[in-house]
Amino acid sequence: MDTDQIFQLPETQETPSRFRNTIGKYIIRRNARCISCGLCAELCPYGVHPRYASFSEALRPIEHKCIGFKCQKNDFFCVNRCPEQALTLRKNPLLETLGDYRWTPEMLIGHWEMAETGNLPIVDLEYNLGNSGGGFDKIRFKHPEPDSRLDIQDEAIDTSIVLNKRDDGRPERVISMPCYGGGMSYGSTALSVMVGRARAAQKLNTLTCTGEGGYPLELLPFKNHVITQVATGLFGVREETIRFAPVVEFKYAQGAKPGLGGHLLGDKVTPEVAAMRETVVGNALFSPFPFHSVYSVEDHKKHVDWVKAINPQVLVSVKVSTPTDVDMVAVGSFHAGAHIIHIDGSYGGTGAAPDIAKKNIAMPIEYAIPKVHGFLTDEGARDKICLIASGGIRNAMDVAKAIALGADGVVIGTADIVAVECVRCGNCESGRGCARGIASTDPELSLMTTEEWCEQRVINMYTAWRKQWCDILRSFGMRSIRELRGRSDLLVHLDYLDEAERKQYQPAPSAKMII
Repeated sequence: MDTDQIFQLPETQETPSRFRNTIGKYIIRRNARCISCGLCAELCPYGVHPRYASFSEALRPIEHKCIGFKCQKNDFFCVNRCPEQALTLRKNPLLETLGDYRWTPEMLIGHWEMAETGNLPIVDLEYNLGNSGGGFDKIRFKHPEPDSRLDIQDEAIDTSIVLNKRDDGRPERVISMPCYGGGMSYGSTALSVMVGRARAAQKLNTLTCTGEGGYPLELLPFKNHVITQVATGLFGVREETIRFAPVVEFKYAQGAKPGLGGHLLGDKVTPEVAAMRETVVGNALFSPFPFHSVYSVEDHKKHVDWVKAINPQVLVSVKVSTPTDVDMVAVGSFHAGAHIIHIDGSYGGTGAAPDIAKKNIAMPIEYAIPKVHGFLTDEGARDKICLIASGGIRNAMDVAKAIALGADGVVIGTADIVAVECVRCGNCESGRGCARGIASTDPELSLMTTEEWCEQRVINMYTAWRKQWCDILRSFGMRSIRELRGRSDLLVHLDYLDEAERKQYQPAPSAKMII
C-alpha cells in the first residue's frame, strides 16, 4: 500500500466566520478615549485589532482571536500598553448561555477556531472534554512513559483504516482517516451543507453519507465518496443511486431514538424535498421501526444480497442502535455478509431527536464498543469486519478513545455541523428554526452558506484533529492508528481511581469541584 498517496491531506486555508461579530471566550472593548494611534494593531501578533489600510480608524476587535488574561505576562499586552487606557478585557458572559453539557461553550468555540485555521486553538479553551459528568468526559488516556515517544513527523504516521476485511473480491476501500461523515438527509440540512461535506470527503479521501432522504444529483461529481442510506421508509431509494455508491448503509435504528424510526416535520418538506422522497409537500414524514421485511438474520441476509446484486462493487454497512444484545446483532450482521457494522450510541442525533429517547433508551457508546469488540473477537470474526462507532463522539480525543476501546473508526455528524458554525440551539426540526441556515430547507436561509465555504471549514477541522491523533500515537510509540485499536489498557476511568490518582488527570469541567 502506497501510504504517500493515502495521507497527503489537502492544504488548509484561512476560512473566517460568515458573521461580522464572532463569538469568543473573551470580550475586548475600545472606549471613546481611543485616538486611533494603531499601537494595539502593531503590538498584537494574533490579529485581534484590525485596521483599514486606507485610513486610520480602528475596527472592532476580532474577539475570538484574543488569548485573554494569560497575555498579561507579554510585553505586547494591549490593555496595559494602550497610551489612553482605552481598552478593557473581560470574559464573555455569552458563554453562560451557549452550548450544553456535552457541547460546552469552550468546545464549540474551539471547533470553530479549528475550522477557521486548520490548527489547534491558541486560546485557553477546553475543547477535549465536556461538562456531562460521564461518558468520554470521565475517560482519560494514561500518561505515557517518556521513553516510549517516537521522534517522527506527522507525515510518517498512518491514520488510515480499511473498510472491507472480508477478502470477498470486492474493493478493500481504504480511507485516510479513522472517521467519515454521518447521514444527514436531504430535507434535514441545507443542500449546500450536504454538497460541502461531500466535497470535503473527496479532498480528505474519506466518505460522507446522504442519510435517508434520497440522493441529490448535485452529489454525483463526488459519488466515489458518498454513502447512500437505505432506511425503513425507503425514501428516495433507487437502484441507480445504489449503483453510484461505494458503500450502501442499511439504517435499522438510530441510537438517539431506537424504536422510534426517523422524523421529518412538515415545514421542512418543501417541493424539492417532497419530489426527492416521492411524497406530499408539507406532510410530516416518518420512517417506521423496524424493517417489516426483516425479522431474522436470514431476512437480513436477503437485504444484503439484494444490494450486492445491484452493485457488484459495493460494500454494505449496517447501522444499528445499542440495545443490550448489540453484540449478537453485530455477529448476526457479519454472518449476513456485511462489511461494516456501525453501532450508534445514545448520545448522538440532532436537535430533532427527543430528549426522552436520547437519555433513556440506547446503551452509551463507551459501553457498547468494548462489548461488541470482545464478542466479535471471541467469535473469531473481529478481523473480518470493520467496527464503526457513533453517537456522541465530538472531538479528536473522543475518536481516539473510541478506537482504544475497540472500534476501527467512527462516524461523525454533529462536529461537521459545528465546523460550519452550528450553535447547538436545538431547533433543527423546524424549517426556519436554524438561525444559521444549516439545518434548513428554507430557500432564503439556505443561501447563508456556500458549498466551498462548508468544504474548507470541514477540511480545516479534520486537519487539526489529525494533528492530535498523531501526537497521541507518537506519545505511545505507535506509527499507525490501527495499532491503537482495542488498547483499553491505555485508558483510565476516573470513577475507578482513588482521590490521589484522579488528581493526576485533568478533570472535566463539571468535576473540578469533586476531583
